[in-house]
Amino acid sequence: MRCVVSTVAIGAALVSFESGVQAEGLTPTLRPIARPLASESTVTRAQALPILAVTESAVLRPQLRPRDATAVAQERTSIAPQDPDFQRWIRAFRARATAQGISVATFDRAFSGVRYDPDVIKRDRNQSEFTKTIWEYLDSAASDNRIKNGKAAVQQHRAKLDAIEARYGVEKEVVVAIWGLESAYGAFRGSNDIVRSLATLAFDGRRGAFFEQQLVAALKILQNGDTSPRNMTGSWAGAMGHTQFIPTSYQEYAVDFTGDGRRDIWSDDPSDALASTAAYLAKFGWVTGQPWGVEVKLPRGFDFALADRKVSKSPAQWAALGVVGVDGRTVPNHGSASILLPAGGRGAAFMIFKNFSVIERYNTADAYVIGVGHLSDRIKGGPAIRASWPRDDRALTFVERQEMQRLLTSAGFNTQGVDGRIGPKTISAVRNFQRSKGLAPDGYASLDLLKRLR
Repeated sequence: MRCVVSTVAIGAALVSFESGVQAEGLTPTLRPIARPLASESTVTRAQALPILAVTESAVLRPQLRPRDATAVAQERTSIAPQDPDFQRWIRAFRARATAQGISVATFDRAFSGVRYDPDVIKRDRNQSEFTKTIWEYLDSAASDNRIKNGKAAVQQHRAKLDAIEARYGVEKEVVVAIWGLESAYGAFRGSNDIVRSLATLAFDGRRGAFFEQQLVAALKILQNGDTSPRNMTGSWAGAMGHTQFIPTSYQEYAVDFTGDGRRDIWSDDPSDALASTAAYLAKFGWVTGQPWGVEVKLPRGFDFALADRKVSKSPAQWAALGVVGVDGRTVPNHGSASILLPAGGRGAAFMIFKNFSVIERYNTADAYVIGVGHLSDRIKGGPAIRASWPRDDRALTFVERQEMQRLLTSAGFNTQGVDGRIGPKTISAVRNFQRSKGLAPDGYASLDLLKRLR
């Protein structure tokens, strides 16, 4: 799970990643947009952050750009405030925390030796710079090694996964796929001191209220005795354990599956973490036996305006419009469904069901949901995605996405803001622009489209 994040749509087949230093030069964590953002339509949700596995180009988090030691030292000096300022903030926060029920003993134990961490701020500042196309993301999400390791994880933990599935009704492969994308099946749970990271982010002030809320929640977890301060480790942004819960999500949804009196998502035994993930999905309405989505073929001349989450039809109704499975048959009736084109008309098409939205509560990025869903299908033994992708395209940079929004708005196709996030309002503006130029209105925010706008 992950942070509270605003809306999403990777409709332009672009994925924004949090940046961070990886172990062994592994490719980054599959965590698109790993921080609370104010984007086009602000829909905040309690979620947790995502990470990935040792031999499988693990955690899909882009590496920071290489810099020389002098540059790093200069940046550290310019970012880091004097420690006395941070210590004064801690003293002021201590009063606020104790007023919210945190005991003095808990607070002082948690903050013993805690100092400001400039690396956390550096990572927070750099998040928006990194983008990948949807196909690059899925190449890592469902790589051969990740699939192999996922199947091995199912075999190794089959008894506990069967018990979790029986209790919560969430298929074991889905739980394992989330585990794979969040922490590489437990291999990369994060080593940052959560109290230190959250205190640094709260003190920094850019999203101080949010991170102070998470910090108070972390202190309540410690006060409850679920773990100890220095064992409470995770990502730089405050996500913890095998499946990366942020503190407020942990408080509300974590479970003690082993019955030892603690909801221990940090230990080498992943039982509580995996059960907590299943409990979370069940809480938000997981439908047992329903797929997240199914790859489909669109008929020639398909009306791309129908590829909209607001348009919902039964598989039979879609078949009447020529939308069928890749085998040419009507998709089985798993319930009402919408059509999703994550890379526009030149990429794969999916018929998505309610469970897509449930996974989306864990992480709102379409790429993440497709990554979890497709990896779970592959772990079950399902086929790879059949359609090709527009691999000649490259992802737009954050600055280019902002430029596209400005140009669309100035051309009379209002994106309702310039935030560099390709969400539903930007996709709608792109479609309207495409219609005005006689192009297929698939909503795909490509480099070619940007060039046309220029």
